[in-house]
Amino acid sequence: MSRNIRRTKVGIVIGISGMKSVSVLVEQQRPHELFSKVVKTSKKYLVHSEVDDLNKGDKVEIMECRPISKRKNWRVVSVLEKNKKRELVEVSL
Repeated sequence: MSRNIRRTKVGIVIGISGMKSVSVLVEQQRPHELFSKVVKTSKKYLVHSEVDDLNKGDKVEIMECRPISKRKNWRVVSVLEKNKKRELVEVSL
């Protein structure tokens, strides 16, 4: 599989599941075959991320790659948009 024909998807980070793993929710809209109504479908992917500054709500582009682990076959290509409604975390010592 050459690099230029790998599938890419755009999704939103919904969870951080380790040092280099994030969960990404990809939503798609397509017409129903019989009723021609627009149907929303969503799928959750476990994605490899070398970027350390990802947070919940960030919009990322992911690309298909070789199997990294049992469930990780995708990796983060770029961060398209950072989450603007980031909650402030107070650190008390």
